[in-house]
Amino acid sequence: MELKDVLEGIKYKLIKGNLKLDINKIEYDSRNVANNDLFVCIEGFSTDGHKYIESSVKSGASTIICTKIPEDLPNCTVIQVENSRRALALAAANFYGHPHKKLKMIGITGTNGKTTSTYMIKAILEKSGYKVGLVGTIANYIGDKKIVSHRTTPESLELHQLFKDMVDSGVDYCVMEVSSHSLYLDRVYGIKFNEGIFTNLTRDHLDFHKTFENYYNAKLILFKNSQNSIINMDDSYGDKVYKDLSCNKITYGFENKEDVEAKHIKMHSRGIDFQISYLNESADISLNIPGRYNISNALGSAAVCILEGLTLKQIKDGLESLKAVPGRCEAIETNLNLGFEIIIDYAHTPDALMNILKTTREFTKGRLISVFGCGGDRDKVKRPIMGDIGSKMSDIAIITSDNPRTEEPMTIINEIVKGIHKDNYITIENRREAIKKAISIAKKDDVIVVAGKGHEDYQVLREGTIHFDEREVIAEIIKELF
Repeated sequence: MELKDVLEGIKYKLIKGNLKLDINKIEYDSRNVANNDLFVCIEGFSTDGHKYIESSVKSGASTIICTKIPEDLPNCTVIQVENSRRALALAAANFYGHPHKKLKMIGITGTNGKTTSTYMIKAILEKSGYKVGLVGTIANYIGDKKIVSHRTTPESLELHQLFKDMVDSGVDYCVMEVSSHSLYLDRVYGIKFNEGIFTNLTRDHLDFHKTFENYYNAKLILFKNSQNSIINMDDSYGDKVYKDLSCNKITYGFENKEDVEAKHIKMHSRGIDFQISYLNESADISLNIPGRYNISNALGSAAVCILEGLTLKQIKDGLESLKAVPGRCEAIETNLNLGFEIIIDYAHTPDALMNILKTTREFTKGRLISVFGCGGDRDKVKRPIMGDIGSKMSDIAIITSDNPRTEEPMTIINEIVKGIHKDNYITIENRREAIKKAISIAKKDDVIVVAGKGHEDYQVLREGTIHFDEREVIAEIIKELF
C-alpha cells in the first residue's frame, strides 16, 4: 500500500523524504522490520521505540513515524506525529482496509465478568446462526478456530490484522474484552462499537492507573465510542456510569427493576435457574454455570442480543447451550467419586475472590477450603484485603504462591497474612503442594476452591515461566492420593 494511503486520517508533519512509497508492512518492534516497512516509534514504559530508529533503518525500514525528531535524520522518510499510539491504530486500520467497519463490534469492559460475557454472547449469536469472532483473555477465536492470546486486548496492529482475518473468514460479529489498559493506551482508538457493556468496577490495576479515578475514566472511553451502552445497575458504579453517558443506554440487574432483569432465581451447585424479562416478555433459563454474579453476566449478554434484534427464545437457547467457561467457576471432572468438589477460578482481585467464595458457599454442605495467593509486581494494597476475604469466607484458607514474577513468594504471602484475623489458615509456598494439602484434608461434602489462575497453564517465577496447568496438577495429585 502506498504510504500516503496508510497515513489517511492521521495528522502528521513530513520531516524528510516523500510519500510516494509502497509500504510492505507496519511494525512497532524493530526486531521484526524488513525491507520497505513502516516503523512506528512507541514510547513504552520499559523502553522507547525512538532508540531503535537506526537499527530499524538498517533492517530496511523505508519510513519512520516518530513523536521526537532524531538529531541525526536517518536515510529514509521521517514523519512526525503528536501521538504515535493513535497513529499506529489509524495506520493499521488503513493498511488492513478498515475491517472493523465490516464487523458488528461488541465491546465489554469492567473489572470482572468480561471473559464469561464474551463466551455467553458468542454462544447466543452462534446458536442463532451467526459466525462470531472473539477477542479475549483465554484465547482469540475466529468461529471455531482457536488462536493463542497473549493479552486481554492485543496491540492495535495485531488487532486490525485479526479483524481482517475475521472478515476474510466470513465473521458477522466480533465480541471482545476491552481492558482498561487497551483503552488508555489507544489500542482500540478509532473503533466504533455497536454495543459497549459495563459489567462492574472494583479495585484492580492501580499499579498501572495509580488512582481509581484514572481507572474509571479509562473504562469510560469505551462507551464514548459505542452506539449503545449496556450498564449493570447492581454495581455501585452503575449509576455514575449511567449519569456520565449521553448515548443510548439500556440497564440490567436483579436487585432493582431494570430494563433487562432476572426473577425467580434458584441456585444450585452446577448452575442457576432464573426467569429473564424484558418489556412484557419473559423466558425461563437454566444456566449451566453456577454463581450469582453469572446472572449479571447473562443479563448483560442478553441485553446486547436484544439490541441486535434477537428474541428471548433465541437468547434462552444460546445461554443454555453454553456448558462452561474455561477457568471460570469450573468444576473439575474426575473418574472417581471423591465425595467433595474441586473448583478452579481465575479470581485474582478482592471482589472476584469474594464472588467465587460467596457462590460456592451457597452450595457447600461441608467445609469450604480455599487455595489462593496474589501476583507479584502488581498492586500490593489488595494483598491483605484478599487475605481477610479468603479467611473470613472459608473454613480453611491455604495461602500460597500465584505468579510471583520478580518478587519473593514468601514476601507476598506474608503481606496477604497481615490482613488475616482468624486462626484458620495455612501458608504453603509451593502452589502444587498447597493444592495437594487441600485435597488431602478434604472430607465428604467439602468444596475446594483453587483461585487465581483459572485458565492459565503457566506460572511466572523469578527464574522464568514454567508449565503449570491446574487441571493437570489436580489430576496428578488425585492419582497420587487415591
